Amino acid sequence: MKKTALFLTIALIASQSALIAQSNTWSSSFVSPEASADDIGNQAVMPTGGSTRNSEGVLSRFAFGAGLSPLGIQVEATTDLSRHFNVRGTGNFFNYADNFTTNGINATAKLNLASARASVDIYPTRFGWRISPGVMLLNRNQVTAGTDVPAGTSFTLNGETYYSATPNSATGATPVVGNGLLGLNTNKPAFTITTGWGNQIPRSGHWSFPIEIGVAFIGDPSVKVNLGGWACSDQAQTECSNIADPANPIAVAIQSNLTAQVAKWTSDLKPLNTFPIISSGISYSFHTR
Repeated sequence: MKKTALFLTIALIASQSALIAQSNTWSSSFVSPEASADDIGNQAVMPTGGSTRNSEGVLSRFAFGAGLSPLGIQVEATTDLSRHFNVRGTGNFFNYADNFTTNGINATAKLNLASARASVDIYPTRFGWRISPGVMLLNRNQVTAGTDVPAGTSFTLNGETYYSATPNSATGATPVVGNGLLGLNTNKPAFTITTGWGNQIPRSGHWSFPIEIGVAFIGDPSVKVNLGGWACSDQAQTECSNIADPANPIAVAIQSNLTAQVAKWTSDLKPLNTFPIISSGISYSFHTR
């Protein structure tokens, strides 16, 4: 990903240099060798048909915007490099908590989204369509979950049924507890590619309503689950073990089935390795000079 970011930077500098050189060629073609100083001054006004974007220069305008996407609430800052290039920074954040049940286990999950990316907006035509390669520089998107399995409650791991133990002071038995983490940030940083319509820095006016669609190549999701406490292999709770006991066959079987179950969950979530970026919002631009 460092090579990708370096490539984008070199390409951007090269494109900007080419545009500057081309602009100088256009300007000189409008001035004849025999023209006087006064003629040159008169001819140097708006050689490109009245578009103010050509004469403003690099970093002459900025825009700030806000919107919504699957990555959360979105804020953006954009500046212009030329008529066909903008540089844009995007930040997303969102938090949400809810209860869910899986494999008989009731859990409380918290969704935490926080990311930041940088993009180069390339406008090939005079219209608002663009293509935007970029890099997600910060990615803290993840889901955390915790559970306390009530005594006597059944749950399954890799197709095998177990029961949360009833508290017993004599044996030290306690009900099953657990926690899990789903990470959506394997690739750090992550390459992004999007396309969209609407220039955050329009040719005229201040307001724009851009839309964007694309993906972030975040890598395969990572899943981690830990269980503690005591579990039993029968509902009568005659065959129970501390899940952390490596010498007890019941505990060994539970840990083995837990590993297999996590592998299945990871496989089911693999399509998330390309996370969707779909956003719409509003942007306001202004001149800096």
